[in-house]
Parts: sequence; structure tokens; C-alpha cells
Amino acid sequence: MRKIIYLLLSLLIYTSGYAQFKLSDNARISILTSSPYDDEVFTVYGHAAIRVFDPDQKQDIIFNYGIFDFSKPNFIYRFAKGETDYKLGAIDFQSYVIEYQMRGSEVTEQILNLTPKEKDRILQALLENYKPENRVYRYNFFFDNCATRPVAIIEKYIDGKIIYNDPPAPKTFRDMINYCTRNHAWLTFGCDLALGSPTDRKATAHEMMFLPEYLKDEFAKATIQNPDGTTRKLISDTIQITTADENAEINNDGFFTPIVCSLALFLLVALSTYIEWRKKKYFLIVDCLLFLAAGLGGVILFFLSFISVHPCTWPNWSMIWLQPLDLIAVILFSVKKLKKAAYYYHFINFAALTLMLLGWHFIPQHMNMAFIPLVATLWLRSGFGIYRLKDKPIKR
Repeated sequence: MRKIIYLLLSLLIYTSGYAQFKLSDNARISILTSSPYDDEVFTVYGHAAIRVFDPDQKQDIIFNYGIFDFSKPNFIYRFAKGETDYKLGAIDFQSYVIEYQMRGSEVTEQILNLTPKEKDRILQALLENYKPENRVYRYNFFFDNCATRPVAIIEKYIDGKIIYNDPPAPKTFRDMINYCTRNHAWLTFGCDLALGSPTDRKATAHEMMFLPEYLKDEFAKATIQNPDGTTRKLISDTIQITTADENAEINNDGFFTPIVCSLALFLLVALSTYIEWRKKKYFLIVDCLLFLAAGLGGVILFFLSFISVHPCTWPNWSMIWLQPLDLIAVILFSVKKLKKAAYYYHFINFAALTLMLLGWHFIPQHMNMAFIPLVATLWLRSGFGIYRLKDKPIKR
């Protein structure tokens, strides 16, 4: 149904000659920001769009830079590689708002304090962006998204300069996105794993507007410095379109959070290791499964760090404990003739993980607390591997 609405609206825009349309004196251009919604991964950060409302000409259109299509070929691979293409969509105001009302999200409209000339320029820029050959763009979560695009257009086409007053206290990119995912421990875990140390850089006040909530707050305080030196408020009025559903249930991960699961794994492996030590046995399957999982995780981190074009994924200090060489280690553990190589692998891995655990608080990157039991699990198995292989004669 949404695709049909987009198609009909596109036809309306171009068949009615809207590309040459001039706004009336009563027209207004606004920023719409919606509050986060916890039921979907891509909605926990909120959303922003531009509204063009001209009551005299019966036009009320939302320009939305947040349109993407899950059904496109290789979507997951392209998303992981950082080659996700978003596009500018246009939809009527009522259809847009109904979706957020059904979610129970808060939608705030901030009416921009623009001159008629500025309104026309912004509208023409939106229509130019909406042309089929221009509407698709390469999405970037931090620096080019549904919130940064409206900001860039408004800053470019006003007369003068926007002054952002009373900037917020500096925060890192990770602090901001982790606050958005605070009700989703596994999503936070995944972001902390995939995003490297550049994510812990403090964002500038302007960069913080990649999140719609910060955009709304900064616009509310901003002023426009006119070419003649006078100033005016950027926002002339604020309207609450919908209110948040206070009775909405917050979805969380329940009892099985990352820290609980990682601790459970550590205790299970520790018990297995104790049994091996007591009975002088070796459960090869434990090391094979554990290092296979770590190796696959390392392959993913290697892909994100060196092949994808995502920002802030390299350097990533998690590659000390999750690295692709663990896949080779599985072969070393499984072939008896490679026991000497397995011993050296365990020794190097044990030393690296020992240093990592001892220097945990000095690592220049935020590490999720759930990582500690996982690192300790690999450390324990490599330590036991050194003990087990050291006391046995190794035949060349």
C-alpha cells in the first residue's frame, strides 16, 4: 500500500506541474521529528522528515530521506559492506502521521521561520532531489542519513547562517547510540562488537544532530544570522502532532541478556575444563566449537574493518580476541601431528588475552561488559591447552 501511495503521489507531483509550482504566502515548511520506537531495530533511533504545507493550494507533502527496500538483491551483504542505498520518498501528511500514531510514537512539528524566497529555494531543492535520477543516495548512519540531509538543505538555502546556541554537553557517538538501544541489550552488544574505537570519539554539536532528538533540541534553540547582521529565530512555532503512548510496553531481552549468556558459557566451559583436568581427558569438541565460533566472529570483524566502507569500524580492539586465525587453530587442534603448532598457538593466544584482560581499563575503546566472560573463556582454554600439551612428549 505504501508503494502505491508513493507512486500515485509521484504522478501527482509531475503531472500537475508541481515542479514549477510556487508556494503561496500562507505556505510553511517544517521539520517533523518522531520519537524512537522499540519494536524494530531501525526505529530505535527516531526519525526526521520535512513537511511542505500550502493550505491555499491544498498541498501537504512529507519529504522523507529514510526510505529503503529490504527486498533488493543482496540487501544484507550490501548493508554489512556499507553500501546501503536509501532514497528520498514523498508521501501525503496524513498517511505519514497515521503510521506513527499506530506505533504510539511522538511526532513534533517545528515550523521554520523562513522568508518566501527561502521557502521556494528549499522546495525547489527537494523537488530536484526527488527526481528519479537524484533521489537515491549512499546512506551513512553517522554522517548522511534522514536527519543530516534536512539539516544540510536548510543550512544551504537560507539567507544567512544558522547559529546553534547553547550546545549540548559533548558525548561520544557510542554513548548516544547506546542510549537509544538501552532497552535492547543484544543490539547494544552487537554495536559494541562491530564498531571500533573511532565510535568513542566525542561528536561535535553539529554531528550530534545525526540523531533526530538532538536535531529537534538544537533547532529549538537556534537562530539565523541574516546578511545584514540582524537575527531571527530558526523556529517560529512548535506543534505536537501526536503524543507518545505512555502505556506502551517496552520490549527487552528478558533474562537471557548477553552478560547472562556469556557468564553461563564461561561457567559451562570452566566445568568442562575441570572435568578434563580431574580425569586427565581432553574434550576436543569443546575447543573445536569454541574456536570455530570465535573464528567466524573474527571473519565478520575482519570484513567490517577492512572490506566494508562503514565509518568507525577500524581500528577495532575486539579483534584481539575474535580473529580469523582461530579457524586455522581448529585444524591444529584436530590433527595429532600438529600438536606442537597447537601448543605455540595456545601460548601466543594465552599471552595476548592475558595482556588484554590485565589492561582492560586502558584499552582506548569501550568494551561491553559481556565481552569479559567470553575473553576469559578463550583464555581458559588456551591456558589449559598449554598445560595439557606441555606435559606430554611431542613427537616430531
